Amino acid sequence: MRTSKRVVLVGANQPLEVWERPIPEPEPGAAVVRVAMSGVCGTDVHLWRGEVPLPYPVTLGHEGIATVEELGKGVTTDYAGAPIKPGDRVYWQPVRQCHRCYYCTVEKDFSLCDNIFEELFRNANDPPSSCYAEFCSLPPGMAFYRVPDDTPTEALIAFGCAMPTVLQALERLGGIQLNQSVVVQGCGPVGLAATMMAGLSGARQVIVIGAPERRLKMARRLGASTTIDLETCKSEADRVQQVRDLTDGRGAEVVIEAAGHLPAFTEGIKLVAKNGRYLIIGLWSAPGTVPIEPRYLNNNNIRIIGNALAQPQHIYGAIQVARAHHREFPMAEVVTHRFALAEAQKALEAVARLETVKSVIVPNQDGVHL
Repeated sequence: MRTSKRVVLVGANQPLEVWERPIPEPEPGAAVVRVAMSGVCGTDVHLWRGEVPLPYPVTLGHEGIATVEELGKGVTTDYAGAPIKPGDRVYWQPVRQCHRCYYCTVEKDFSLCDNIFEELFRNANDPPSSCYAEFCSLPPGMAFYRVPDDTPTEALIAFGCAMPTVLQALERLGGIQLNQSVVVQGCGPVGLAATMMAGLSGARQVIVIGAPERRLKMARRLGASTTIDLETCKSEADRVQQVRDLTDGRGAEVVIEAAGHLPAFTEGIKLVAKNGRYLIIGLWSAPGTVPIEPRYLNNNNIRIIGNALAQPQHIYGAIQVARAHHREFPMAEVVTHRFALAEAQKALEAVARLETVKSVIVPNQDGVHL
């Protein structure tokens, strides 16, 4: 039987371990894939730190691109109907919706499935789709999509779950209108994806607030018209004033929180223009509360829109974005650090220290499509 090494989180703030477990033959409707690259997400750092309760032990990794190793009986296409065969690259939704809850069947919003975490954090002894691993099992009902031959792996994995999340978030926002000013708080992968998509949406200007400079430089290459460095502009009042100066004193029509830090929320509200919209993307795994004055939101007609995760159509959409724009933007260059599977601990620590723009784990060197 085929076996697979995988990275396991055994407890909060505990060193990651590498376990080896069997990967069974795919059942009808399933697939076994050989991982080419796994994205290291900021959420993985929060999970490692214990900021999200987990049923330990769990296998990490929810951003994966892989080549098809074996297809179960009846599988001849991906979940968009494209023909699929062994050797093709795929990008998959890391969770399988239950289709037996209110949000799956009535709201038809799979990102809010009541049972989504059962799939996302399955027991590490049960071979899951988590992709800090050499191989993954994609069970029936777990959507995957073929990556076209003309789309580099790095251009897609560079934004990991960030691009699908941003695509859904912009839908919830109602889009960005032509010539609007946009502020993006944060310049990690979520902030970079938001920066790029804001520019493609026709924003008049995109102002990015973040650090370190290496990430801000990438933000400028992806379409930011102005960047504000948190390391040199340390005062919230000064940052708010800079945004006001750049927007004729009004603030931005759209502010996108992609920082993942609670203080960004209270600052972001001050950056929004009257009648503006504040889109919250990055606070999914940032627990805590902050003081706000509801009257300020009321009297300035400010709308706050939250967004959790993404859905299969946004995974597919992220592939199309990479395919259409990887030559126009340096998408592949967002990947700045590569780690072996046994170096997953170093990968998380590097992300936590903001040393990288995007880190990836390469479990099978010969599986990388360059």
